[in-house]
Amino acid sequence: MSKTPSYFTPASFKFLRDLKRHNERDWFQANKARYEAELKQPCLRLITDLAEPLRKISDCYVANPKPVGGSLFRIHRDTRFSGDKTPYKTHAGMSFYHRATREQARGGAGTAAFGRLDAPVFYLHIEPGECFVGGGLWHPMPESVKRVRDYMVSNPASWKKITGDARFRKTFVMTGDSLSRPPAGFAKNHELIEDLKRKDFVCSAALPDEALCQPDVLKTLMRHFTLAAPLLDWLCGALDLEF
Repeated sequence: MSKTPSYFTPASFKFLRDLKRHNERDWFQANKARYEAELKQPCLRLITDLAEPLRKISDCYVANPKPVGGSLFRIHRDTRFSGDKTPYKTHAGMSFYHRATREQARGGAGTAAFGRLDAPVFYLHIEPGECFVGGGLWHPMPESVKRVRDYMVSNPASWKKITGDARFRKTFVMTGDSLSRPPAGFAKNHELIEDLKRKDFVCSAALPDEALCQPDVLKTLMRHFTLAAPLLDWLCGALDLEF
């Protein structure tokens, strides 16, 4: 019986380490074939193979293997408003997004910014020594944050059930930015005040680099996505989205 091939190899991580040391356009162009073979194409194959399993969690979520405009983020950095002018990201990011975000962009062509509709996502991050998997609502607009907080106050039991689940807590940490003080309009002594301070609603689990190089990485990712799904379902409820 042939062994199931892995997507990523130590060469994938070596490319990213080399890119971090040589984050220059000339170097990247000279090593573009490495990028394609060792990182981009493995990412696109993984995204393709995640599409069907992800639909079993929710058919609202999309694993899009298009090289441009799909689930794989561009490796080129947007440096227009950054003091860091290095041209390339030193990680690979994959977002498995809610279909409503793209429907909103298409429906508002010429008026709506791409992805302007806030919706939680499943996410995979590949970076030497910093790999993680998770999901949730990252850097939402203020009105979306307010809706999530209001929903939390109205539905505290369901929030506590999801974030307090033993398997969830063993696997994930809640991460992202938070306010230093309670948000305006919410009781300072509310039982969920630390969660109400959140500006991001994201769960994250670190993965060793070696886990991404194993033949069973697809199962590993789906196990994490399945555990994160109740949180995304809850967030969709807060934002009046299907799940």
